[in-house]
Amino acid sequence: MRIAFLVAPEGVEQVELTDPWKSVEHAGHTPRLVSTTAGRIQAFNHLDSADTFQVDQTVDETSADEYDALLLPGGVANPDALRMDDDAVRLVKTFCESGKLVAAICHAPWTLIEADVVRDRTLTSWPSLQTDLRNAGAHWVDEEVVVDDDGPFPLVTSRKPDDLKAFCETVVSQLGG
Repeated sequence: MRIAFLVAPEGVEQVELTDPWKSVEHAGHTPRLVSTTAGRIQAFNHLDSADTFQVDQTVDETSADEYDALLLPGGVANPDALRMDDDAVRLVKTFCESGKLVAAICHAPWTLIEADVVRDRTLTSWPSLQTDLRNAGAHWVDEEVVVDDDGPFPLVTSRKPDDLKAFCETVVSQLGG
């Protein structure tokens, strides 16, 4: 399976990109880095610059039809930038409308809110997003990983880097690997 990892040009929490990437790859799937601009993205370890990663495809040249699932890593600045980019929001919405698996960790549900796809869904996130999610019509819970199959697309969410092991295992399981 081909998995799109959607990130902004800077601000993604590195471990929330690299741990799921490795898990997906280890399970035999093909991760691809999608961003709003070409070139390299700048990852962060909290507020400190970390490594850079080569973008495989930009959102304006990407279609949900090319992929089997979408993974949204967190970091505060990453989803905040993505939710301000119309093409990125449109891509997320298209993935959701296609019924494909969508997985989001930490602050990444901000992009799901902007795509207006969380209403009546149960999910988790970094705790500071709970009011935003509730205001968008979601049911927020404080759990390490949540799988919500009760909607038009399967949704896996997790709270924070400490939950990555459970998040990665659940994503891979949902992918059938």
